[in-house]
Amino acid sequence: MQAARRRDRVDSGITGRPPGRPRDASLDAAILIAAVRQLAERGYAGMSIEGVAAAAGTSPPSLRRRYPDKLALALAGVDALPVTALPPADAGPRADALAVLENIRDTMVRRNGLAVLAAVLAERDRYPELLARFRRRVAEPREVRLQGALVRGVASGSLPPSLDPGLAVSLLTGSLYAYYLRGERIRADWA
Repeated sequence: MQAARRRDRVDSGITGRPPGRPRDASLDAAILIAAVRQLAERGYAGMSIEGVAAAAGTSPPSLRRRYPDKLALALAGVDALPVTALPPADAGPRADALAVLENIRDTMVRRNGLAVLAAVLAERDRYPELLARFRRRVAEPREVRLQGALVRGVASGSLPPSLDPGLAVSLLTGSLYAYYLRGERIRADWA
């Protein structure tokens, strides 16, 4: 009888929510926050379904209903990594480049991006999709925007025509990573 009613509802275009209780959005958020924290603090190898579930206040089976395995959870964590939104590009090339560099610093330092990057770099041979996801989500949008500012700087005459924008992006962003690798504090005026 219930199957017939369900078919009638579907045939008439009335579809309800899927069976079972609706997912708790606050639990979804807690799981992702815990996943990012464990990825940053323990790396991928030290991250566990059980540990993330406990930190989020749920059970491993509940977490597995959302993410079937640790890799899916880690990828969702990379997607959930808090990043600072890029500012509008209305300023001149120098102001835009400085704004993007400040954005990189904020995302990578204040929001734990460097620790997550270290974790995904450690797994790049076994789980290359982690690094690819980090690049797409965090690094590439900022690098493309910075390179665009440098190209506009060359076009306006603010920068020398011989400047290689791709190399300049690597040098500028690489200095942030160099500070981190040396264990030095990345100053607020780094940009």
